[in-house]
Parts: sequence; C-alpha cells; structure tokens
Amino acid sequence: MADTIINKFGKMQGWNAITFNILGRDVEGITSFSYTDAEEKENVYGAGKYPIGRGSGNYTAEVSATFYKEEYDAIQAVLPTGKRIQDIEPFDVIVMYEDQSGAIKKDIVRNVEFTGRGVEASQNDKTLAYEAELVCSHIDWNVVI
Repeated sequence: MADTIINKFGKMQGWNAITFNILGRDVEGITSFSYTDAEEKENVYGAGKYPIGRGSGNYTAEVSATFYKEEYDAIQAVLPTGKRIQDIEPFDVIVMYEDQSGAIKKDIVRNVEFTGRGVEASQNDKTLAYEAELVCSHIDWNVVI
C-alpha cells in the first residue's frame, strides 16, 4: 500500500512567515501587501488562421500596501522637517518568506516610491489604516540570499 501524503507541501507559507523591510527597518504596522508584474504578449498572425509567432511589449510592475496610521507616522518621523513621505528617494522593498524547511525565499520590489498619503476614518473604527499610493520599476523574484 502506497504512503498517503495529506499535504505534500507541509507547513504552508502565510502572513506570519513574511518579513517586510522598508528603509532598513522591519515594518510591523502593515496589514496587507501585494506586488505583481506582467509583460504584454500577443499572437502574431500571417497566412492562415493560426499564429505564426508571438510579439512582446512593455513590462509593468505594480505594488500596493496598507499601513496603520502609526506606521505612516513612524516613517514620517525619520524624515527632515518639512519633507513629505512622497519626497523619500526610491528604495527597494525586501520581502522574505520562510518555508517549511526554514529556508528563506526573498523577492525584491525595486525603486519603490510613495506617490501619495492619506487618512480614512469611519464611525466605530478601532484603528486607522490607509492603502499606500506606490509606484515601482520592477520586481526581482526568488533572489539568492
């Protein structure tokens, strides 16, 4: 009788396995983080009904994060007087994941900048969080540590 593996991946990676580092410090006041990239691709046609090749276009990368107001305030506090969060020079965001074996996987979101900042509050809110307006140039996936 063959061995049955209930979960072939073992312990799954989750939010508690992520370390989010910005400007040299691990960020704790973050509630969500997302990054994606894509490259335009399309079929190229010639004679007949099937593609004869494929063309590619621009690369795009997107990043988003939601921070508690206290985290925004902590980032703002290290800036010189009169500077806004949008004035921070482009920086890399290092995201590390620990897998079941204890190995660390690392992605780097490159040249991130804040493009805006705000506050949203509603009646009976227990915390104040706001999705950051961010821009990045590209993402390096599975970087060797």
